[in-house]
Amino acid sequence: MKELKTEVSGLPEEQVFKCIVIIRGQKVLFDFDLAELYCIEVKVLKQAVRRNLVRFPKDFMFELTEREWLKFRNSAIYKEENSLRSQFVTLKNGNRGQHSKYKPFAFTEQGVAMLSSVINNPIAVSVNIQIMRVFVKMRQMIANYSELLEKIETIEAAQIENNNQIGHIYQILKELIEPAIKNRRPVGFRIPVEK
Repeated sequence: MKELKTEVSGLPEEQVFKCIVIIRGQKVLFDFDLAELYCIEVKVLKQAVRRNLVRFPKDFMFELTEREWLKFRNSAIYKEENSLRSQFVTLKNGNRGQHSKYKPFAFTEQGVAMLSSVINNPIAVSVNIQIMRVFVKMRQMIANYSELLEKIETIEAAQIENNNQIGHIYQILKELIEPAIKNRRPVGFRIPVEK
């Protein structure tokens, strides 16, 4: 099979990692990030998706709510000035088309895979392959993290047990050094001292 030769084949994984965010408990990529990676306009991507909505059920792609979008835009992750266009505010000259008036689509891993069948572009196909590889690496990292977390919890449990045993040893030593009952009357006869 002939391999695609595109300028994107060397797309750095870090660039894809930066685009993946968690919303509604799912790892997603936004339409504007995907459009940039595919080297197409966001408008073209959205049109292709809207023409093929049957291919994108809710677990493949969803549109952010106004609240989600505002929360994300105000987060530390997203510091750029990409904002939704208000119908009452006119943009400055030269900024037309720079800000979307629509809320972004968020694509899950399956949605990104489906995009390669909707967008017939060799660069998009190449980028999708890279994105799928990044998702696979993320799953592997999560699996490794889970194993590491289990080991740490086992070590913590053993450490707590050791601390309890050391505490008991310390208590026994303390009792041997200091009597358990203080200010006790001495046992035996006392000889009165003459003055």
